[in-house]
Amino acid sequence: MANHLSSLKRIRKNNNRRLRNKYVHKSTKTAIKKLLKSGKKEQYPIVISMIDKLSKKNIIHANKASRLKIQLNKKLIIK
Repeated sequence: MANHLSSLKRIRKNNNRRLRNKYVHKSTKTAIKKLLKSGKKEQYPIVISMIDKLSKKNIIHANKASRLKIQLNKKLIIK
């Protein structure tokens, strides 16, 4: 276990950030699934914004964000 106060604080902060990142990532994945299931194009800008925020905060890689947006675009255009 850590001995210094700063390292204990860092452990707490990392845990909080990990939980927040996990929540945001999971909610984005759920929004993507709902968008694909419903096919409503009104939700598309909201989902794209969520993906961009994940990428900006380095929760997902920029290339993955780009790939997700392209895949969503293709699937919505076909329907």
